[in-house]
Amino acid sequence: MALLDWIGERTAPALSAHGVLLRAPRPTDYSAWASLRAESRDYLTPWEPTWPEDDLTRTAYRRRLSIYAREQEQGNAWPMFVFTDEGLVGAITLSNVRRGVAETGTLGYWIGRPFAGRGFATAAVRAMVDHAFADLGLHRVEAACLPANHASRRVLEKAGFEAEGRARAYLKINGDWADHLLFGRVRDEAS
Repeated sequence: MALLDWIGERTAPALSAHGVLLRAPRPTDYSAWASLRAESRDYLTPWEPTWPEDDLTRTAYRRRLSIYAREQEQGNAWPMFVFTDEGLVGAITLSNVRRGVAETGTLGYWIGRPFAGRGFATAAVRAMVDHAFADLGLHRVEAACLPANHASRRVLEKAGFEAEGRARAYLKINGDWADHLLFGRVRDEAS
């Protein structure tokens, strides 16, 4: 994995691995992000928390970037957009980073509808896990998905995650508390 550039002290490095580029969101990404999210809304809605009414506005995007920068500065999260030679295809975040005896983070990701099923999510997950283990020194990365989200489950399995169980009413998705399948990967399993 190559560290391409540091955008600034408050942002994560750009990561190029497994055929994708992961880098921190920038203000100039707003139009591409808003367009991809709008185009993918019906596709993503069943798997995500309810979108705020103003979610796709420039103001909400700036607020999002501010939260991302604060979380990154505190070492709690590494939110990144996923790019290919086709442009922005989705996003991935390593969040809820817990240090000390845990050395763990939680992975979340989405890929826009036009790019689904083409391996970009798997590539992004692999790149972020490589970063979590090699660069951040984490021991474990966790992820969860809805039982009906077979595509997401397959992404995690292809990226070396193991199913670890089921959590009842784990996250509020699309307005309802939903059970999730839990997955994990530990550093000594890294390939």
